[in-house]
Amino acid sequence: MFFQVLGEGTQLKLYKYNSRCNIAGMQVRAARERAGLSQEQLAARLQLEGLNLSQKAISRIETGDRIVADFELLFLAKSLGVTVYELLGE
Repeated sequence: MFFQVLGEGTQLKLYKYNSRCNIAGMQVRAARERAGLSQEQLAARLQLEGLNLSQKAISRIETGDRIVADFELLFLAKSLGVTVYELLGE
């Protein structure tokens, strides 16, 4: 668990699951590799869909170092040709 300062001294308590900030990262990587895409190519696809994520952000998602918002899961699933459930390991 760690804290992120949001401004004016406000803190948001974030919990990690198995030392990761998300549960979708490993599935994002697997789906990206199955699609034959680099992180940079996936970032370009996402940007064309309207989600501005950099290659670095995708790397951090895949390694579990970054939280993934629910709306980002929708964009990731569409860009990778999988379902949100697949990205969540269902």
